[in-house]
Amino acid sequence: MNSINLKKQAAKIVLEKKNLKGVVARVGVVLDISGSMRKLYQEGVVQETVERVLAVASQFDDDGALDVWVYDNEFSRLPAVTEKDFIGYVDREILNNTSVHKFGRNDEPQVMADVIKKYVYEEPSQDPVFIVFINDGGCRAGIKRSIVKSSNKPLFWQFIGIGESNFDVLRKLDTMEGRVVDNANFFHLESMEAVSDEQLYEQLLEEFPVWLKEAKEKQIM
Repeated sequence: MNSINLKKQAAKIVLEKKNLKGVVARVGVVLDISGSMRKLYQEGVVQETVERVLAVASQFDDDGALDVWVYDNEFSRLPAVTEKDFIGYVDREILNNTSVHKFGRNDEPQVMADVIKKYVYEEPSQDPVFIVFINDGGCRAGIKRSIVKSSNKPLFWQFIGIGESNFDVLRKLDTMEGRVVDNANFFHLESMEAVSDEQLYEQLLEEFPVWLKEAKEKQIM
């Protein structure tokens, strides 16, 4: 059994446990490509992460595609990744792609604005959107505006902090005021490689069912 099938199996178990079986959602991943992430790209950790999130997308998404963005102080919206073309995706579409700005500083608000633009304005839909946002620290306080602005939209932000940097901005997500519903969650992993697929999916899908219920009650979807 290939690696993606094993990941899909792990994702399926967690989805069933959290009563998410049969939920249709669009799934996107936003990948930090600031300078401090260089090692994780070179060592294949980011490729592995894309595959792990793709396994969730394949369970949720009607077409099984995972939308992809990368950002440092600029951002790129990349071709969606699927089970047909995930092998070598990070090398092909990111590291060897000269049009992708890499290893600069991090600036989250502009890539978040593009995520909102795609799902709310360019391709509006009643289906919920589950965004997995990978960051290795030093997130800008300006993300608050994007999160508040999208709190009445069918959009849920799941932030994952990797490494040992400062995640103060992300740790305050749960107490952020001015939102229609709590539409963002954060958890921290010192090392992405150290957690099993099932452990990752447990944390990844912890808050999404709660948000889905609240968003439906508030008629956001």
